[in-house]
Amino acid sequence: MKTVKEVSKITGVSIRTLRYYDKIGLLKPTKLTNSGYRLYDNKAIAKLQEIMFFRELEIPLNYIKKIMDNPNYDKEQALAAQKSLLEQKRNRLNGIIELISDVMKGINTMNFEPFSNEDIQKIVEHTLECMPEKSFNEQVQKFGSVEKYRKYLSSGFTNEQAMADLLKWYGSKEKAMEAVMQSTGNTEEIKQEQDKNTKIYKQFMAAKEADNMDMAHSAVEMLADNYKAMFALDNARNILLDLAKEYLQKEKLAEITDSQYGTGCSEYVAHAILHYYGVPA
Repeated sequence: MKTVKEVSKITGVSIRTLRYYDKIGLLKPTKLTNSGYRLYDNKAIAKLQEIMFFRELEIPLNYIKKIMDNPNYDKEQALAAQKSLLEQKRNRLNGIIELISDVMKGINTMNFEPFSNEDIQKIVEHTLECMPEKSFNEQVQKFGSVEKYRKYLSSGFTNEQAMADLLKWYGSKEKAMEAVMQSTGNTEEIKQEQDKNTKIYKQFMAAKEADNMDMAHSAVEMLADNYKAMFALDNARNILLDLAKEYLQKEKLAEITDSQYGTGCSEYVAHAILHYYGVPA
């Protein structure tokens, strides 16, 4: 048996709080001494630990009492649910900490100034210059002329959602412009990045097969690093969350991914990304 003072020292829960838990019937002491001192056995301390897990999830005390007083309360099931929710909370906080760290470095200071026509023309001209000759000729043939293909590329900047996504991924027009202008169209570099992506997606499928979330989280981290390299991003969180959202819509991109890496790959990758960043599905 341990006194209220000893339990407080072991768990970090204040004596005042333990007394309050006793008062509301959430955690009664195992017994009282003749002098009225509260004593707790190991079973009571284990129950206090469960209460502490619930409190970490910011569940109100009255709800905790209702849950634990329920005759169908399953301790193991509750612990599994708490573990999953706390992991999501941790991952969400890790994502926020990552963003704060970037802001402290001067990265991702949000600026939603739109692209000017001059900006658009610079990007289009740079894109055309960097295109492999074969791809360029194919597109010119498809659209009928260089000018028509140039207009097609420019029209992409009239898509408000696409532009909002671009600014969200890069944090500002300047960062997006800088990333685009760094692109060289080097086919060898592109192939290396695609090969890395293939290895990463194979790891996702291995994690799916083994039901190993740690392996999946490792794959998310590698995918984030590869996206940073591919798109010259400072932080890949937003683009990966958008990728997860698109996968869960089960449209063309999900279909392509599943056909390339295996049935269910896109959905698994989406859930792994959301779990890694602590975002509810």
